[in-house]
Amino acid sequence: MITSIKNPKVAAAARLKKRAFRERERRFLVEGVQGVTEALRSALPPLALFTSVEAPDLVGAAQARGADVHRVSEEVMSRLTSTVTPQGVLAVEPFVDVELDRIEASPACVVVLQAVRDPGNAGTVLRSADAAGADAVVFTSSSVDVYNPKTVRASAGSLFHLPVVRGVQTHEAVEALRARGCRILAMDARGQADLYQIDLTEPTAFLFGNEAWGLPSDVTATADATVRVPIQGGAESLNLAAAASVCLFEWARQRRQGTSSTLATVIAAAAHDIRSPLTAMKGFGYALSRRWSDMTDEQRVVMLQGIVYDTDRLNVIVRQLVDAARMSAGGLELFPERVSLRELVGRVQERASRDPEHPPVLWEGSDVEAFVDPERLQLVLEAFVEAEVWWAHDGPIRLRGQVRDGRLVLEAFRAGTELTADRAAALFEPRAPGTGSGSKIGLYVARGIARAHGGTAAVEVEGGLRFRYEVPTDDAPAV
Repeated sequence: MITSIKNPKVAAAARLKKRAFRERERRFLVEGVQGVTEALRSALPPLALFTSVEAPDLVGAAQARGADVHRVSEEVMSRLTSTVTPQGVLAVEPFVDVELDRIEASPACVVVLQAVRDPGNAGTVLRSADAAGADAVVFTSSSVDVYNPKTVRASAGSLFHLPVVRGVQTHEAVEALRARGCRILAMDARGQADLYQIDLTEPTAFLFGNEAWGLPSDVTATADATVRVPIQGGAESLNLAAAASVCLFEWARQRRQGTSSTLATVIAAAAHDIRSPLTAMKGFGYALSRRWSDMTDEQRVVMLQGIVYDTDRLNVIVRQLVDAARMSAGGLELFPERVSLRELVGRVQERASRDPEHPPVLWEGSDVEAFVDPERLQLVLEAFVEAEVWWAHDGPIRLRGQVRDGRLVLEAFRAGTELTADRAAALFEPRAPGTGSGSKIGLYVARGIARAHGGTAAVEVEGGLRFRYEVPTDDAPAV
């Protein structure tokens, strides 16, 4: 038994409580039965085990893995650990973190910690991410050291269960995760979107900020949306670890159960949107049936054109609703063919021209051909055009497209808008009836179609609204 705190092996292990020595040796301390048990079950070879209590199972496992095992006094154990009442078991382990590019190519959920300083919070978030089934946790360079003894202890062994990245810049992590198909959600107490109203079934990266001041504006600006956890009681906010746990388990619930709440919102929104053209068609039909002989030819033509326009509108909503249901069920099937974009835009222009108050829809540039699903691409264009009508207000709606590097890029732009970047991004979420103007599901479906093609649908606010649709295009259907 080792009884001296000056023993070289004890002194070398005790130094690992300080970050500088951990970095130099690339090893760290794991305290407690749970943490040590998980460390010994991991693929990494343990370096040493210190015990001040009887622990035959752990001792046998450590010896079988080739670790140096030492029985020490309680005084020595107290020197090695950082707790008031140590459990009598401590291991020395090699670093387990991985490079950012080692995160799997298509992660379902990743947690990014920006300037999280409390080691207990950081370890608890890591534990919750593991429990919820997340794919990785990223500790940015401004966050606490993942190997801080309190962080390791709070993780309760989860540090050994999922990839952990450390020491990268936040913007670097965001770019890498977006390139892997993740939607970036910045968690903010004043976030634009409600956590329980957004679709988390798509690949997601949660950004969590400092316990006291949250995420800085330059970080939230890089996100696709800012999201809040709704609070019903009088509490001003949630503790960081609690908020992260809520987010992660809501993500896990949606992945397991599907987006029944999202689909319910989509159906309610579609029902609300359907009422308007139905009411107009009924009114036109009633007027024509009762007053036909009293009307001029011009009046009849206007009403009949109105019926055709509202029929088109109804058809679009029904198509959107059907595709939304297919997206929710994971069964959105694509039927690509070679398409002339100018011809497709012509159909959108023709429908828009039936409304005398509709702003002009212009196609800019030469014709472009691409191998895509034409019906779905038309839905995307119609959603972009309708959003421009509602949320931008100056001049015509300008459409342009090109194929570059094997990708089709389509843009819709109209000048003048009062939307912020956050509010514009939130338009891609399904919105319940009574939550503002415009279609509640068109952009939601457009984004789903883009993802089904292996691409993206996004919006920029700069002098107006610019919607961008970008998908791969080749001579074979997307899989």
